[in-house]
Amino acid sequence: MSAQTAILGAGVMGETLLSGLVRAGRRVDRLMVGEKRAERAHELEERYGVAVLDNRSAAEKADTIALVVKPQDMGDLLDEISPVLRPGQLLVSLAAGITTAFIESRVPEGIAVVRVMPNTPALVDEGMAAVSPGSHCSEADLAEAEALMASVGRVLRIPERQQDAVTAISGSGPAYIFFVVESMIEAGVHLGLPRSTSTDLVIQTLVGSAKMLRETGTHPTVLREQVTSPGGTTAAALRELEVHKVRAAFLAAMEAARDRSRALAAGS
Repeated sequence: MSAQTAILGAGVMGETLLSGLVRAGRRVDRLMVGEKRAERAHELEERYGVAVLDNRSAAEKADTIALVVKPQDMGDLLDEISPVLRPGQLLVSLAAGITTAFIESRVPEGIAVVRVMPNTPALVDEGMAAVSPGSHCSEADLAEAEALMASVGRVLRIPERQQDAVTAISGSGPAYIFFVVESMIEAGVHLGLPRSTSTDLVIQTLVGSAKMLRETGTHPTVLREQVTSPGGTTAAALRELEVHKVRAAFLAAMEAARDRSRALAAGS
């Protein structure tokens, strides 16, 4: 593979993508990182053996450019690299709420753009990424974006109009899961368990339940009913969750996340 890939943004997600690509077999001499901080640049060079350049130089040399910066920094980054971009390059944006139209309006004509909504389980190669093509995106461009994200988890293609919903479900989703886990651990402590014991019980329960969902393919309602004996302990617990409208609260929370994603997109 002779194509050059640059990752602009060497934060947590940027390094996660870099390490995933290296583990997936991408040659390090075909990977570059854009990073201004000398200490961070040296760290990445030592750890991965990749070339670390300034953003503009990396963008000029690359065929595919992953934009892994915060949404509020995207405009400045595009202004910085736009003068050296050329038709035929591919921009893959991992910034929440930033539309392909916004990026296309800030770069030269003929540059392909793919929008990606990743999530943090990519840190352990269990990420969920949704990709959407921009107006100049070919099948080959979309496949390359999928290959990038497949190095750190699973990938789905979706229409861009669904990205706000994806942000609410999988993009923000890990935080909801961590919130539930945190609450269950605290409940265990309240019920008299040592915190370490409660933590082990909750985490393994989560891991095992997720594995059942993935490997059996059984609908979650069926799995829930299998645990819920009539008049039993689980039924009593689920009744309390329904009384406190937990299901409705999750729906409202995800609607709020979707609406915030729309607001970010409108602001871009």
